[in-house]
Parts: sequence; C-alpha cells; structure tokens
Amino acid sequence: MYTLPKIERFNQNVAAKYAIYNSIFITLPFDAIGNTGALLPLFSECCVTGFKNEVTPIQIVDTFSKKYIGTTTERATIQLLFRFIQYVERQIVLFDAIEDAAFPVVNTMEGNGSLLDSSDRANTKELKEKLIAFLEDFNVRTVLTAHPTQFYPGAVLGIITDLTDAIRYNNLVKIKQLLAQLGKTPFIKKEKPTPYDEAVSLIWYLENVFYQTSGEVLQYIQKNIFNDKPLSNAIIQLGFWPGGDRDGNPFVTSEITLQVADRLRTSILKCYYSDIRKLKRKLTFPGIDTIIAYIENRIYRSVFYSDGTIFISLSELKEKLNEIKIIAIQKHQALYLDEINDFINKVNVFGFHFASLDIRFGKSFMTNF
Repeated sequence: MYTLPKIERFNQNVAAKYAIYNSIFITLPFDAIGNTGALLPLFSECCVTGFKNEVTPIQIVDTFSKKYIGTTTERATIQLLFRFIQYVERQIVLFDAIEDAAFPVVNTMEGNGSLLDSSDRANTKELKEKLIAFLEDFNVRTVLTAHPTQFYPGAVLGIITDLTDAIRYNNLVKIKQLLAQLGKTPFIKKEKPTPYDEAVSLIWYLENVFYQTSGEVLQYIQKNIFNDKPLSNAIIQLGFWPGGDRDGNPFVTSEITLQVADRLRTSILKCYYSDIRKLKRKLTFPGIDTIIAYIENRIYRSVFYSDGTIFISLSELKEKLNEIKIIAIQKHQALYLDEINDFINKVNVFGFHFASLDIRFGKSFMTNF
C-alpha cells in the first residue's frame, strides 16, 4: 500500500484539522471573540504589508485601528491587542493538541532507529546476544529543566491532554466543550511562580507522560528482547532540575529542595497507588489477593496520611511484587504477568524518588539527590 509523504500526512492530519477546529473558536458564545477571530487575520495581513514597506509597529497598529475598528483611542487599541494575544495563545494550544494526536500518523514510529527496528535487525542478523549485552550496559538519562515561561498552567495542561484524546477520536462535541473551557481558563497567574510551583508544573509531565511511557518501553524490551527475563539494568533514568538550583537562584533554599523531593515522592506513590488498584481488580486469585491488598493499604497510608510517614519500604514493596509474580507463574498460569512485570519495572526505575534532583551548589559541583 502506498504511503503518503510526511508533508502530506502532516497537511491532512494536522493542518487541515487545525483549519476546521480553529473555526469553532468564532462560534463560541464569548464576548467579542467572534470579532477578535475575524479581525486577527486582517491584522496579520496589515503587519506583513507594513513590514515589507518598512512601516513602524506603532504606525501599523494605528493604521489598522483607524481602518477596521474605527477608533484611535489608545485604550481601545490596547484592549484589542490583548484579545489578539489571548486568542493566539489558545490557537497554539489547539495546534499542540492536534499535533500530539497526529504524531504517530505523521511520524514513522517503527522506522529506522526505532526500538522495534533495532530488535528486528538484531534477530535477522543473529545479533540478539550483542543487543542484550548492549542494553545491559546502556542507560539514557533524561533531565527535565524548568523556567517559568516554559509552562502552561496545570489547568491548561489538563485541557490539552483531554483535547488531544478528543481530537484523536474525532469527538466533535467534546472538542467544542474543551475549546469553550479553554476560552474561559486563564493562562497567566497574577503572582510569579515560586521554584516549588515550577517543580509542581514539571512533575505533571512525570506523572502524565514519562511514568506511562517509560513503563511501556521497558515492557517491550523485557518481553521482546530479554524474553521475559528480569531487567538487571534500569536503562531509563530521569533527572530533575527545579528545586536543585542552589548556585544561581536565590529563591531556592534548602527548605524548597526538601519540599520538591517530598512532592516527587508523594507523586510517584500516587502513581503506584493508581496502578496497584488496577492490578487488584485483576489479581483476585488465592495467595495473591491478600498480598496486593496489603500493598494497597500501605501505599494508601503513605500517600494520604499527612505526617509524611512511609508505611512500606521500597525493598519490601519489591519483595512483595516478586512474591506475587512467582505465585502467578506457579499457581495461576502466569495470568496478567505482563501487567505485573510492567509495575515491577516502574518500581525499579522510579523507586520512591521518581526523578533524581540535580543539586547544584556551585558551578564546579553538582550531585544527585
């Protein structure tokens, strides 16, 4: 079957959808939004023409105001420009969501250089043992950096996630609801975010992107390359900068560092609690049900008791999960073994720290915490 070139896949699945869904903004029942959406292309055209003719920005804005909104008052012009910025911000979010939804269609996910391609080539050339040896010694460390200008607010991140899913399944009713929600949701906070706020914003990506994706990658490697043998090498590690910048940010104190580390621990335990509840619904077998209920109870108490006490150690958690795996293999025909391995791999990678804090006390010294 003929595969369209990448640019055509992009035009069909991103550019065309953006043109359609962007038009929904004009139909939303907000004050002046229809007027803003109609005027923005005209303003863009004025900017392009003015730039070519070497007209100053002030002259461009004044000319546009006189021609299209019939006013020369500074207040009215500034209000319109501010609405333009709000409108464009939401257009960018829409484009991000469409591009995310179309990513596996536009890009070749299983082509040269992919994990699947490397695995297939190793099998074909009888290089499986070399690939295994490589992965036993290989490690990729992704470091999440931060700056206040790099973040959407948490509420907007949630909308992008839901909007991406709605676009992926062409749910027009849901898309319109989410665009309306987006129009009502502020993008700017009145107060400058603290270093802790920056960390919380970035942890959103750990919880909603890296946690699940890392598990899927490790699950594929274990199942298809290591033939379900336990992974002795973590392969994936995550570094985390917010809360560790002690050499240049005067607002990062030892208290902030400890708060960020505590939040990272709480976040990963919440992820574990969500996964263990899903496993509990499946692992209802004698000998396993009591163990998984014990784990659920201990993690729940560790997450939701406010004094910071941890009621199950990392070593005990790993021991209990391995015990569940052995019982499932020996007594229950390895039912749901993939799900058990997936959770074990996540625990081995993320521990109780989620990501390693990069503590920088000076330009010549950095350590992990």
